[in-house]
Amino acid sequence: MTPLFRKLLGMHWLLIANIIALLIFGVFAIYSACWAREQADLANKWRDQILWIIVGLVIFLVVALIDYRWLRYCGLPLYLVATLLLIYTSFFGATINGTQGWLDLGFILIQPSQLAIASGVIALSLALSTLHRFHPALRNPFIRLLVTGLMVAIPFAFVLKQGDFGSAIVWMPVFGAMVLIGNIPFRYLAVIILTATMLMPFAFFFGLKDYQKKRITVQIDMLQGKKVDIQNEGYSAHNNLLAIGSGGLAGKGFKNPDTINNKSFISPDTAINDFIFAVLAEEHGFRGSMLMLGGFLLLLLQCIYVAFYSRDMMGRLLVAGVVGLIFAHLFQNVGMNLLIMPITGIPLPFISYGGTFMVVTLFLMGLVQSVWIHRDQGDNSPLPKPRLQVEHLLN
Repeated sequence: MTPLFRKLLGMHWLLIANIIALLIFGVFAIYSACWAREQADLANKWRDQILWIIVGLVIFLVVALIDYRWLRYCGLPLYLVATLLLIYTSFFGATINGTQGWLDLGFILIQPSQLAIASGVIALSLALSTLHRFHPALRNPFIRLLVTGLMVAIPFAFVLKQGDFGSAIVWMPVFGAMVLIGNIPFRYLAVIILTATMLMPFAFFFGLKDYQKKRITVQIDMLQGKKVDIQNEGYSAHNNLLAIGSGGLAGKGFKNPDTINNKSFISPDTAINDFIFAVLAEEHGFRGSMLMLGGFLLLLLQCIYVAFYSRDMMGRLLVAGVVGLIFAHLFQNVGMNLLIMPITGIPLPFISYGGTFMVVTLFLMGLVQSVWIHRDQGDNSPLPKPRLQVEHLLN
């Protein structure tokens, strides 16, 4: 039996089936959101999503079959390239829906913020698992926390500069999950959480723009039963909540022309990505929504299971970063549709329309699969090493 065939047989097939099921559910959700649109480019977005899924699945398979330890040699260059693209886009990128976060290559638009967080997960896993080997001073948890915090702060700041608050805030749970697994004492994390909590009022009054403040205050007012202007700043929140509530237990049915979405009360540009949960909750009701959330719960539990069986700290950190990212997107996207989180432009993994995000998500799931496939190969398993290693240069 060849090593490649052995790897194929050793895949986590339940995890793959879970991913495929969510992807199929997502294609149907996008079709439900756009089939009644008069614009041809919007009505056919589900076809484009299928193409992105095919590209992402090819990348998923390739990454899964390659030993993730190779990232030791390409993780830092990937992080630097993605960060440089992010910085360039912050000043010269294309602006869509008020966010200057897109790089126009002529034939395609890519979102460097998604590339940055994927490379950030890899770079953080390398840093937290290998920094202590370079110099005795780096064995200090506080020093390692400062170094990794700086690695997060740079892309976080430039994503905020682009106006993409949703993608920026995802860095926080990803960083928190990874340092929690990365042997950083809990007392340091407690201090960070308490400090961030104390600084939140200052960030709200002095760091947010007026329209960002309104998104928060409007939802608080709606939760308290106060009157808001549903024709302006409260428009999206009101219609999303109305769509979800009107779905009831069983929903209004697939391709129902009388839904709030198909009557264009939900913006066509956001119904296929940011507000996709409101669309599927209206059509499939509470049962369909819980089925989708159950699929995500099963996915996250399987990823945690893979982390437990990882052969080394780097693998556990990679999986922890992926779990933090998927959970952050899931909680924020569903939460903003249910008025428990402020509305930000953030997609739902595997469900929302988006080329860059779909490919990046499947790439990260390929890393999780790679951790599972190579779990029985010890650190002494054959892996070509360069003649001159970085560790020897720094010692």
